[in-house]
Amino acid sequence: MRLYFIRHGETDWNQVKRLQGKSDIPLNEFGEHLAIETGEALKDVRFDLVYTSPLKRARKTAELVAGERDIPILDEPRIEEMGFGIYEGLICKEGASEIQDPEFFHFFHAPEKYHPPKGGESFEEVLARTNDFLEEIRNDPAHAEQTILVSTHGAALCALLCNIKGKTVKDFWGTGVHKNCAVTIVDVTPEAYRILEEGKTYYKEEVKPW
Repeated sequence: MRLYFIRHGETDWNQVKRLQGKSDIPLNEFGEHLAIETGEALKDVRFDLVYTSPLKRARKTAELVAGERDIPILDEPRIEEMGFGIYEGLICKEGASEIQDPEFFHFFHAPEKYHPPKGGESFEEVLARTNDFLEEIRNDPAHAEQTILVSTHGAALCALLCNIKGKTVKDFWGTGVHKNCAVTIVDVTPEAYRILEEGKTYYKEEVKPW
């Protein structure tokens, strides 16, 4: 099995650093453009199916990258973005944040110390659900020879890669959150994962990582 992981295209909330989480924010025009450009670069990849987070920004990205291919696009809640509860919709950037709780910023710098806000998810919960998804498809013989696109989100993708690499919560962020529409390619067998490419963008426009 070969998996192509992609982070969704840009949204207006990405631009101003609002916490999106499970809020169902659509792609903006530039985000759709990035997905179309990425789809063009991947046009010769023979995807057998697509798994996508049901949130609009990820599903639209999946549809635009899949293009004219006549393949199933399946909603998968386990790869939705990490939930931030009562803090969703707030601007979250150090030096100009609407979140007044200094403990929240362990989220970025010390994930092992992070405690989610009311209604939010812990790193452990996101790691568990994304790993459950990975293990299910990894051990399904029907997927053994397939090439699958997985459209997801910044933190959820870090969780998927954390599981793939066998890392702990302390190393959750790895090399950092990928840019919008960055692609990671992973070969999968029942025994092992092998990362072929990580965080590659197929467009010229500059998009800063979140």
